[in-house]
Amino acid sequence: MRCTKTTYLLRSVLGLALAACTLSSHAATKTQRPNILLIVADDLGYSDIGAFGGEISTPNLDALVKDGVALTDFYASPFCSPTRAMLMSGADNHQVGFGGMAELMTPQQRALPGYEGFLSDRALPFPLVLQDNGYRTYMVGKWHLGVTEEVAPPNRGFDQSYALMHGGASHFDQSGIITFDANKAPVALYRENGKQVQLPKDFYSSEFFASRLLSYMDADTRQDQPFFAYLAFTAPHWPLHAPEEYIRKYEGRYDAGYDVLREERLERMKKLGLVPQDMQGYVGNPAWPRWKALSPEQQRVESKRMAVYAAMVESMDAQIGRVIDHLKQTGQYDNTVVIFLSDNGADGNTVLDEGETRAWAHKHRDNSYENTGRPGSFVEYGPGWAQVGSTPFNLYKAFMYEGGISVPSIMRVPGATRQGEFVRAPAHVTDIAPTILALAQIEQPKGEYRGRQVIPMQGNSMVDVLTGLSDQVHETFRQGWELNGRRAMRLGDWKIVYANAPWGKDRWELFNLAEDRAELNDLSETHPEKLKELIAEYEHYAKRNGVEDFEGLASRPGYSNSLNYYKDLDEVL
Repeated sequence: MRCTKTTYLLRSVLGLALAACTLSSHAATKTQRPNILLIVADDLGYSDIGAFGGEISTPNLDALVKDGVALTDFYASPFCSPTRAMLMSGADNHQVGFGGMAELMTPQQRALPGYEGFLSDRALPFPLVLQDNGYRTYMVGKWHLGVTEEVAPPNRGFDQSYALMHGGASHFDQSGIITFDANKAPVALYRENGKQVQLPKDFYSSEFFASRLLSYMDADTRQDQPFFAYLAFTAPHWPLHAPEEYIRKYEGRYDAGYDVLREERLERMKKLGLVPQDMQGYVGNPAWPRWKALSPEQQRVESKRMAVYAAMVESMDAQIGRVIDHLKQTGQYDNTVVIFLSDNGADGNTVLDEGETRAWAHKHRDNSYENTGRPGSFVEYGPGWAQVGSTPFNLYKAFMYEGGISVPSIMRVPGATRQGEFVRAPAHVTDIAPTILALAQIEQPKGEYRGRQVIPMQGNSMVDVLTGLSDQVHETFRQGWELNGRRAMRLGDWKIVYANAPWGKDRWELFNLAEDRAELNDLSETHPEKLKELIAEYEHYAKRNGVEDFEGLASRPGYSNSLNYYKDLDEVL
């Protein structure tokens, strides 16, 4: 193993002897390499947690920022599974099987390489590399990278795993989220160590996942080896479910509505120094009603739904605290790197347009005001609250505006001098795999691995930024996005976005993020040469990564083009 300047700094930061540089990565012991805890929240909005301006109580995540850094310009995909594919592989989602969301792909897409709908064999999952280099590896929670046993976590580098294979599920039982039979409840698929299992009767997702992870860690006899733990919560993804004691805490908190809560968050963000003092936030797409346009009955139900959402977030934070406290009590925390992020922006879309899900929910779920958030309910929290979750950015999940792809991220390297800071260097989810391998002092495999050709990692290590050696992850941040016909490209401070109407303009828009990260002012007409430059960059990105587009792909009816949320809301009044 070659010792770079970064390697020496890491060993110093982690209290390791420089003489250990002569050891191979296979010979390194737990005292020489850090444990790594990777935590992913599901559909958490940019401003939901306290450290990013939210009113929801998240003391454990807030404390993690004080012990590490908060990344203000961290990007994911606008959808769950493509983000997870890039997270595991360090490569663009089109390269490793998720050119589209598996659930939303067309037959044309499914026939193409890179659109398999599972983490393909071209991907090199970094947990596999950690496993091959002496790490204990655990995974609990949402997998969403293929449903068969062949592509389950044990075949992607995990010693122990308990995984929800699908994209979402009830948080209280094994009910799924999409059905094609109005009289047949969807069933979520869980696998433990690859084998199909049934959930226990006392299941609540966040508590169960944290408990299962701790049980795996404690039962492992290889305590002399470092661990990698992937804790992938399904909270706060819909359906909205939370323990009753958490819901009660937030009842009435959201009665003031979308606009008041958004302004309160924006003011806190300004006080924290997270955004400029003169920043104006995006108030929501004109396709959706503002709070004052809702009836009193609609407002009452909406307030309750947001209370349940907030309860889910606080409950998740409490379970994160359980895991961190356990690491402290067992003497492991001081040698543990912690990485936290959300997989995409807040979700203002509706699944009810998919299959026969709406008819099933109306017939077989109790979505009354009193039962909202309890077992047997099946509700989302809609575009109004999702736009609050995205404060101060434009739109939310499924779109390449900042609200869909900018996510809260916190990273903690033990002993690093950079603590309690906002790191403004742009970074991307593909940077995490190279970062983790660098922290584990393992060189990135290239070309062939275990006898097969693999896609090289495209991201950069963030270690120099996290430890204070550098202020930039990328010399020039150059990143493209495409999913379901919607597209974006960021180059330095400039960004172009394409979205179909009514969400966008059915053409490329141009924004200067240094001056307008809320994407309020389209500069495409006043800066045509810059627009042309970024379109050329996007076309290069698309060609390099095998992006395929089809006429009408972005405007297909369904999930992210539905305008039915408030009609569905009226059904429960």
